[in-house]
Amino acid sequence: MPEDAAPRRPWLVLAICCMSMLIVSLDNTILNVALPTLQRDLHTSVSGLQWTVDGYTLVLASLLMLAGSTADRVGRRRVFQTGLVVFSAGSLLCSLAPSLGWLVAARMLQAVGGSMLNPVAMSIISNTFTEPRQRARAIGVWGGVVGLSMAAGPIVGGALVESAGWRSIFWINVPIGIAALFLARRFIPESRAPRARRADPVGQALVVVLLVALTYAIIESPERGWTSPLVLGSAAAALCALLGLLRYEPRRTDPLIDLRFFRSAPFAGATVNAVTAFAALGGFLFVSSLYLQNVRRLDPLHAGLFMLPMAVMALLLAPLSGRMVASRGPRLPLLLAGTALCASAVLQALTYSAHLPTAVLVIAYLLFGTGFGLVNAPITNTAVSGMPRAQAGVAAAVASTSRQVGQSLGVAVIGALMAGQAYADPAALTGAGRTAWWIIAGCGAAVAVIGTLASGRWAQGTARRAAERLVSEKTPGTAEAVEIKGAEETVKT
Repeated sequence: MPEDAAPRRPWLVLAICCMSMLIVSLDNTILNVALPTLQRDLHTSVSGLQWTVDGYTLVLASLLMLAGSTADRVGRRRVFQTGLVVFSAGSLLCSLAPSLGWLVAARMLQAVGGSMLNPVAMSIISNTFTEPRQRARAIGVWGGVVGLSMAAGPIVGGALVESAGWRSIFWINVPIGIAALFLARRFIPESRAPRARRADPVGQALVVVLLVALTYAIIESPERGWTSPLVLGSAAAALCALLGLLRYEPRRTDPLIDLRFFRSAPFAGATVNAVTAFAALGGFLFVSSLYLQNVRRLDPLHAGLFMLPMAVMALLLAPLSGRMVASRGPRLPLLLAGTALCASAVLQALTYSAHLPTAVLVIAYLLFGTGFGLVNAPITNTAVSGMPRAQAGVAAAVASTSRQVGQSLGVAVIGALMAGQAYADPAALTGAGRTAWWIIAGCGAAVAVIGTLASGRWAQGTARRAAERLVSEKTPGTAEAVEIKGAEETVKT
């Protein structure tokens, strides 16, 4: 198919990309409501449950940037299709897993495929919708799918677990993945970045060590203790990997993580906000699933239905957030999102108990859905806006990686609070839950503050200068001049 076919079918291309977001994001959250059932059927501990969730998100986070740069180099449609095949195969293997170890391994295979989907799809969208306002609206639709899939996951998961068992939550990915594969081959044109980026195996290895070692230290610390040589060694390895990245990456011509992106205050703010917002989401889903089923003694279906207010608000407000970004910029939706997330968590922290009134719980979930529905579009749009178009894949991958890192940390930290006796004892679980909600409230407040600071005139100036510097450090020419002009127009918009 010719490369100029995409502009004639931009919304169809968007719909196909949203199908990939649907299965990856849905799988990211659908498992949470099945955790108590998984614990009983596979006889696992709370740390085992954490690894079931974080094994997926860690591999996803570790490989997203590699997938984005690889797609820019070898072809976005090719990598996108490969990801659909691997993700669908991994989902099938998850449904057949005989034990926890096999399930975690299959989840990691799923994540390998998932890493080839979201950042690549975002790059396809960014190169299909080149006009800034139209792109913001498209990202609003994309954010709507994020809100729908990630918030509706507990509802879908609860219905499937209750009717067909926990293995059925992985079956849903297979037909959607196959349909998306067929449509991508038929309607998405192939595209590449003008200049291929070289692989960065050292940077990739350092990213893996950083994320895995940090998460391992957090998850295992309740059982082994912070003074355990294994936990201390993991924390030291994470610190060394971070220092190695900061020293090694700036010296490469084509780094895995281009630290020059962070000279842009809006981009840096979007990255931090992605981590904090999705840490709040990961913590919210983890603690809510345990609370609803282990404290209020609801079955998986009714536990999922309790989260319906969150799903509805996230679905309704995500497209509105995209329109707000297109017309007024990212500051207002980020401020509203952070305020709503913080208010939801504070309300639950102050009233949290085994007999929390249903009305209070519904209001808290409505507020959280409001905040989460508003937060995705400004994060995504800010991450890719103002950057040269040729860097869209890498910039989108950094934003997607930040989301997964945030969710992994949210599950790790909140799970650590729930570990041990707190997981088995409803009274202890309730006490740990209050602490968890205060942590989530802090994440919401951070989104509001950082969103405000990173969206003013000073921040826009840093974005413009960062884009100019990224292009000028190559050999300036006609294409580069167009990239600078496009970046400046996007920042102004």
